[in-house]
Amino acid sequence: MRVSLLSALNDTHIDANQTSSQRQLALSIAANSEAIDRTLPLNLCLILDHSGSMGGKPLETVKEAAINLLQALGPDDRFSVVAFDHEAKVIVPNQSTENINSVITQIKNLKAKGGTAIDKGLKLGIQEAAGAKLNRVSHIFLLTDGENEHGDNEKCLKLAQLASEYGITVNSLGFGAHWNQDILEKVADLSGGSLSYIEQPETALAEFTRLFTRLQSVGLTNAFLEIELDSRVRLAELKPVAQVAPETIELTAQQENNFYNVRLGDILVDQEKIILVNLYLNQLAAGNQTIARVRVRYDDPATEKTGLYSETLPVNVESQGVYSSQINDKVQKSVLTLAKYRQTQIAEDKLKQGDRIGAATMLQTAANTAIKLGETNAATVLQSNATRLQVGENLSEADLKKTRILSKTRLQDDGKA
Repeated sequence: MRVSLLSALNDTHIDANQTSSQRQLALSIAANSEAIDRTLPLNLCLILDHSGSMGGKPLETVKEAAINLLQALGPDDRFSVVAFDHEAKVIVPNQSTENINSVITQIKNLKAKGGTAIDKGLKLGIQEAAGAKLNRVSHIFLLTDGENEHGDNEKCLKLAQLASEYGITVNSLGFGAHWNQDILEKVADLSGGSLSYIEQPETALAEFTRLFTRLQSVGLTNAFLEIELDSRVRLAELKPVAQVAPETIELTAQQENNFYNVRLGDILVDQEKIILVNLYLNQLAAGNQTIARVRVRYDDPATEKTGLYSETLPVNVESQGVYSSQINDKVQKSVLTLAKYRQTQIAEDKLKQGDRIGAATMLQTAANTAIKLGETNAATVLQSNATRLQVGENLSEADLKKTRILSKTRLQDDGKA
């Protein structure tokens, strides 16, 4: 299997008379599906909150969803289960699927009790997953319904970074309305995972199934985007690289001279991962100019090969003495997608600062951006929240979490881009 890598600028023409120009580079990355005849083996760790607040239907539905997920594993897959309250313990050590029935009994015996220490559960989960990650798609499902009152949020972020370095992806699932969306989003983002919101217990199974289906479409792992910039080009100083599909994530670029490395994590089969890079160009002489070169480094678990490379793509512009723009509408849509996410983030920050009018204004701006994207349902939610703030109403925890999720992804019934 190989990586498909395509590049496009929001405008391939620049003005040769300008001392500085800004361009957005969109990179589309996917695993080529040719000759695919099997799903890659999985290494899955479930980290489940069983604190007192999970008592009753919440924990019972989570246990049911976890059991259904484990029953769907194949003979080549491995799994482990960690449970946490204010402490953490390994319920099921990393193993094959041979003794699934005894494992189901162990999960069913989980009782709700105690407080919440997310970092302790995450630490044990990474330890379990790390021992069986070779030539497998390694993912953690971290589910919690509460704040990390018995733990350390900074440790959570450090552990998420460690998981990333180990090639393990952490998917955060927030259950109910009282989990810390900032921490769970950062944990997922740092490791290249997804943030999910389980608003009602009965939706737990559907959300577990959605994530599991996504795991099964992973084709390549441990991918990094490598960017070599011309000496006349630089990245934007603030938030220069972001993923905008399949969800929006702010990415970190590690720099060495004019070379940059950006961790991408897993690459899905026939599903684009779109990366947006914000570039600043110094004045360029008229003519065709190569401003950057890009490639992807990745591992292929199916062939047990690591450190493979895609082709290297040059990124070219035409510097014109008489400038005439050549706008790429698809890249512009990616720019708007990122703008919608950042506008809602600013709105949340303003709300935390007590600036209700500023928050409402930014939510209105985000709603307008969603309309331009054709995301009518997202626009409706954002506009409704803005209006409620303007008339003095408060937004509930559930409202804020819905806003966060729709800012990162497209609502299902908005259709495809």
